[in-house]
Amino acid sequence: MTIHQLSVFIENKSGTLVKVLKLLKDEGIQLIASTIADTAEYGICRIICSEPARAFEVLKSAGVAVTLTEVFAIELDNMPGRAADAIEIFANEGISIAYLYSFLLAGKGILIFRTDNPVRAVEVINGSGLHAVPEKDLSKLL
Repeated sequence: MTIHQLSVFIENKSGTLVKVLKLLKDEGIQLIASTIADTAEYGICRIICSEPARAFEVLKSAGVAVTLTEVFAIELDNMPGRAADAIEIFANEGISIAYLYSFLLAGKGILIFRTDNPVRAVEVINGSGLHAVPEKDLSKLL
């Protein structure tokens, strides 16, 4: 029910992000979504891509500090308020969201998030009518 996300640790200086993106480009790995959260000296670039396991190996072998993390991807109707509705379901069940980002893909809203309680999150997704997007289906929506 989860998908894999790359978390890349990069210095906040010119050229470090382009190195990561060029490595993926040169390998023909398609980015689906990305976000960067920064601190004073480093940033965490979170990436959803077409081949996360291969991307992880490519970056790791190039000396890039990268981890592969399991996150949830929920598909929502592209209408105002659907993200709020989905997050409210988790909040009502006492499930905290550590971080979240979203994007549109094939006319649907996609919410990517990590939670403090993935086991309970699966139960809530299954019991609430939310639709988790399998990893194999993300690339098909491109």
